[in-house]
Amino acid sequence: MQNLILASSSPRRKELLENLHLSFAISSSEVDESFDPALSPAEVVMELAERKAQVVFRKNQEAFVIGSDTVVVVDNQILGKPADEAEAISTLKRLSGRQHEVFTGVAIVTPTGSTKFYERTEVWFWELTDEDINAYVQSGEPFDKAGAYGIQQFGSMLVKKINGDYFAVVGLPVARTIRELKKAGYHLPY
Repeated sequence: MQNLILASSSPRRKELLENLHLSFAISSSEVDESFDPALSPAEVVMELAERKAQVVFRKNQEAFVIGSDTVVVVDNQILGKPADEAEAISTLKRLSGRQHEVFTGVAIVTPTGSTKFYERTEVWFWELTDEDINAYVQSGEPFDKAGAYGIQQFGSMLVKKINGDYFAVVGLPVARTIRELKKAGYHLPY
C-alpha cells in the first residue's frame, strides 16, 4: 500500500482529504514562510507548498507527500494571517464590498519526482458593516487564516460570490490534487 502524507496541520485540508475516504498521515512541516517580494502570488504559493512537502519527504522518502499554501491578494498585495484583532478588522474592512483573489499552491513530492501547480479563485465580499466585522472577529475564526477569513464556516456569510475552485479557497483544490496524484502514480482505493 502506498503511503500518503499531508504536510500540513490545517484542519481544513485534513477534512477535505478525509471527505475523499483516503488513508493518509499528517506530518506538519514548520518551514520559513518568508518569500521574495518580487515573486508573483502564484510563484509564492507554489514555492511555499514545495518547501513544506520537501521537508516532510526528506523524512519519508517512500511516500507521496502533499504540501499546500494559500494566500489572499488584494490590490496586488499578499495578505497573510492577521497578527491580532486590530489587523483582522483592518483586513476585513479592506476586503469589504469588493473583489479579491485567493491563490492556493500545491506540491506533490514522490519517490519518482515532483510536481507543483496553483489555482486562482476570485472572491467578492458583501459590503460589511462594522457590526458584521466585529461579530466575525469575535468568533475567533479569522486568526489562523490568510486574509482573515475562512469561506467554509462563519466566513461564508461574508462572501457574495466566487469564480473558480471553492475548495482552493478552503485550502486544497481537491479535484486537481487527485488528478495530479494519479498522474504521479498514486493508486486511489476506488
